[in-house]
Amino acid sequence: MDLEKHPAAPAPAPAPAGLRASDADRDRIAQILGDAVAEGRLTAEEHSERLDTLYAVKTVGELEVLVRDLPAPGGAQAPSAYASPSSYAGAAGPAAETIVAVCSSSSRKGRWRPGAHTRAVSVMGDITIDLTQAVFEQQVTEINVTSVLGNVEILVPENVTLRGYGGGVLGNFEVRGESRGETDPLAPVVIVRGFSLLGNIEARPKLGARLVDLARKLRKNLDG
Repeated sequence: MDLEKHPAAPAPAPAPAGLRASDADRDRIAQILGDAVAEGRLTAEEHSERLDTLYAVKTVGELEVLVRDLPAPGGAQAPSAYASPSSYAGAAGPAAETIVAVCSSSSRKGRWRPGAHTRAVSVMGDITIDLTQAVFEQQVTEINVTSVLGNVEILVPENVTLRGYGGGVLGNFEVRGESRGETDPLAPVVIVRGFSLLGNIEARPKLGARLVDLARKLRKNLDG
């Protein structure tokens, strides 16, 4: 008996351009932008402008516009922001970490490896996140902070780009990105998102501390 022939399964439909972008979508686009500035395809100013837009837009279609004129890592055409995570193997850093302080104190400092996403929750407690000696394994590191009657302090090296998005209710949310030194377009970008209720969230560069590891690694790859 002849075997019944079945038509080939259709390829999966592309993600709708109006679909809400996820954190993973933004991370993949940030990786493409980071590679572009390292290769000289974007200036530091263009990279900064696109990165600001990256965290302001809301849909997959709007993210795709940011990399439409750029190649994906490895030289291929830039893929959809909704591409499979397996196509970016190795792009992500360590797993996400949660730091909690409830009527207590907690800190991360010294030679440690922050993940692409870190969550900090302080309830009547103190949290210090010191990135001045951290080993970054990704271009963009995002820290989400919630402070309720607590205090959270984030320190970064002078040459790291620091951006903040957040606010507070009877509390303080302050991100100071200026520093005496110049930011390095090859160094990491730290995004701080936070909400403070009767608490304090402060992120700032630590004077005299400069990060060189990632910048050196990227330059070595370009020269090699």
